[in-house]
Amino acid sequence: MSHQSSRTDAHPLHLPLRPTVPHRAPPRPTAPIPTPRASPYASPRSPPRLPPPNPTPYASPRAPPRLPSHRSPPPARSGRAYLWTSEVFPEARRDADVDFSTELFVLCHGLLQLTQLLYSSYFKSTITTIERRYGLTSYSSGTISSLHEVSNTVLIVFVSYLGNRVHRPRFIGLGSLLMSVSALILALPHFLSQPYQYDTVLHAERRDLCVPRFNSSSASEACGKDDAKRLVDSSSLWLLMATAQLLFGIGSVPIQPFGISYIDDFAGAGNSPLYIAILFAVSVFGPAIGYLLGSVMLKVYVDIDRVSQGRQELTPTDPRWVGAWWLGLLVASAGLALASIPYFFFPRSMPRQSGLDDDIMADDSKRADGSMLAFLKKFPRLFVRLLLSPLFLLLVLAQCCFSSVVAALATFLTKFLERQYATSPSFGNLLIGAVNLPSMAVGMLLGGVIMKRAGLSLRVIPRFSVAMLLISVLLCVPLFFMGCSTQTVAGVYPRPAASGPVSTCYSDCSCTSSTFNPVCGSNGVEYVSPCHAGCSNYTKDPSNSYRVQAYTNCSCIGGGSARQGSCGNGCTHFLYPVMFLISLAALVASLAHNPIYMMVLRTVPQEEKSFAIGVQFLLMRVLAWLPAPALFGMTIDSTCIWSRQVCGKKLGCGYYDNNLLRNRYLGLQVGYKMMGITLLAIVGWKVQRTREYNLQKCPEGPL
Repeated sequence: MSHQSSRTDAHPLHLPLRPTVPHRAPPRPTAPIPTPRASPYASPRSPPRLPPPNPTPYASPRAPPRLPSHRSPPPARSGRAYLWTSEVFPEARRDADVDFSTELFVLCHGLLQLTQLLYSSYFKSTITTIERRYGLTSYSSGTISSLHEVSNTVLIVFVSYLGNRVHRPRFIGLGSLLMSVSALILALPHFLSQPYQYDTVLHAERRDLCVPRFNSSSASEACGKDDAKRLVDSSSLWLLMATAQLLFGIGSVPIQPFGISYIDDFAGAGNSPLYIAILFAVSVFGPAIGYLLGSVMLKVYVDIDRVSQGRQELTPTDPRWVGAWWLGLLVASAGLALASIPYFFFPRSMPRQSGLDDDIMADDSKRADGSMLAFLKKFPRLFVRLLLSPLFLLLVLAQCCFSSVVAALATFLTKFLERQYATSPSFGNLLIGAVNLPSMAVGMLLGGVIMKRAGLSLRVIPRFSVAMLLISVLLCVPLFFMGCSTQTVAGVYPRPAASGPVSTCYSDCSCTSSTFNPVCGSNGVEYVSPCHAGCSNYTKDPSNSYRVQAYTNCSCIGGGSARQGSCGNGCTHFLYPVMFLISLAALVASLAHNPIYMMVLRTVPQEEKSFAIGVQFLLMRVLAWLPAPALFGMTIDSTCIWSRQVCGKKLGCGYYDNNLLRNRYLGLQVGYKMMGITLLAIVGWKVQRTREYNLQKCPEGPL
C-alpha cells in the first residue's frame, strides 16, 4: 500500500508532501501511530504509486476521494463488475441502489394497491348476487360491505404512532397476506353451505305447479326442511363475512400510510411527487378491473364446481340466476398473496437519495421518540384543535358528503340498473367498469391539470368546486324522469283490493309464500310463480331437457300459457342514456376532487399536515364510508313491495316499487351533494376575509 495519499488526516493544516523518487513502504509499525490514509483505489498487489504533484494545500479532509487517472470504473450493475464498483465507489453504490430499490418498491406497491382495490371493488360488484343467494336485505349487504372500515378506523391511530419505528415493508407484506386470508374466508360460505336451491317445477321436492290443497303437504313441514337450512346458511354467512371484512380492514391499515411514507422518506424531495403520482396512476385501474372481473365471473353459474354446464336450467337473464361470486375472491386472494412476497425482501431503511435534507430526516427520527402513552395523551388535544379550525372542518365535512355519494354508487349502482332497466348483474358491472369508473378517473386527472395550469387560489377553489358540483346536480335531474314503473305483477303491483279477483284465481292451489319463480303470462301480466298463475302443467324445451319451454293450463290466464322469466318493465331503451348521464355527472363532479383535497392541505399548519391527513381519512371513514352503504341499503329496502316469507321471516326482496326506488336512491344522492355544496359555499364566504394567495406558491412539504 502507498504510504502517502492525496488527502491526509494527520495534520489539520494538511501540508503537501513532495517526494521526488518512489520508495518502498516502511515496515509495519508495532504501535498504532497516526499515519496518512492509504488510497482506497490501490490494489494490494500493485506497486506503490506516487501521489499527484502539488495537491491543494487547503483541501478539506472530508472531500471525497478522486478517481486516479490510471483506473476507470466499470459499468454499474453488470454482474461482478457492479459488486466491484460497490466496494470501490461506495457513493456510486448508494445512488444506484436508491434509484433501483425505490423504483422497484413503487412498482410493487402500485401492484399491491391495484390488487387491494380490485378485491374491494369486486366484492361490491357481487353484493347484489350475494343478496339473492342467501336472502339478505340491502341493509345487511350494505353493512357487510362497509364493515372493514370499523377495524381500519380503530387501528389507524396506532399506525400513525408507529411510523418508522417498525419494519414498514414487512408490515405491508403481513397486511397483504392478511387480506389474502380474508378473501379466502369471504369465499368460505359457498363451500360450507348447501348447493343453491331455487324454485322449479323440474325437482320433485320443489314443484311449483298448482296442486289441490288436499294433496299438498303443510307449510310447517316445508319450513322444517329446506327453508330452515336457508335460514341457517344466512346466519352463518353473517359471521364468516363479518370476520373476513374485519380482517380485511386490519390488513389494509398499513398499506397506504406505510407505503407512501416509505417512498417519501427515501426517494428524495424531487422524485417523491413523481413516484407517488405513478403509484396512484397504477392503482386507479384496480376498481375498473374489479368490476370487469365481476362481469366475467357472474356469467358463470354459482355451483359450477357441483353441476355440469349442460345440466343447468337457469340462464344469466333469469331472475333466479346466481353467478359464481366466490370465484373472483379466489383470484383476488392469490393476487394479494403474490403481491406480498417482495415486501419481505425490502430493507427496513434504504440509503437516502442525494439531495434529501438530512435535517428533515433527523427531525423525523427525533419526533418518532416517545411512548405510546404520551402519544395517546397528546392525540385528543391535537384532534380537538384541528376540529376547531373552521375551514378544515367544513372542507372535510363536504368531502364526507361527496364520499357518501361515491359509496352509494359503488355498492348499489348495479342493483339500481338491474331493477330499473332490466339488465343482468354481469352487464351492469361491465358498464360500471368500462364507462363509469374511467370517467371518474379522467375527471380527477383533469381537475389536477386545471388546478396546475390556472393556479387556483384559496378564494377561487370554493367557487370552482361549487360551480362543477352544481352542474353535476343539474345533470342528475333528468334521471328522475328516465325510468318506468314496476311491471304489472298479479297480487303485488299495483296492489289489488282485498277481495279482488286476482287473489281468488289460485285460491285452490297450494302456493307457498316462500316461492319465487317468476313467469310471464300470455296476457302480459307477471306472476310470482306458475302456482300463482294457476298453471297445472308444463312442457320441456326440445333442445334442452333441463329447461322449461312453457307452462300450460293456467287458470289465472283463462286457460292460457306462460313463459319462464319476468315480463320486464319496458325500460331497457333508457339504459345507455342513463349510464351516459351518470358517468358525465361523475366526471364533472370529480373535477373538484383534487382542488378540494389541496385546499384541505393548505388550511392547516405545515407541521400538522401529516396529522391532518390522518384525521381527514378518519372522519371520512366514520361519517361516510362506514354509514353510507347501510343508509342507502335502508332506503332501498323501504321501497320493497314483496318479500319471500321463510318460516315467518323475510328472506330477500323479490319486487320493488321502481318509482320509489328511483326517486329515493337518486334523491338521497342529490341531497348529499347539496349539503356538500352548501358547506363549500360557506367556505367560500369565510375565505373572503382572508388574504388571497396562490397554492403553487405555498411551501411544499412531504405529504
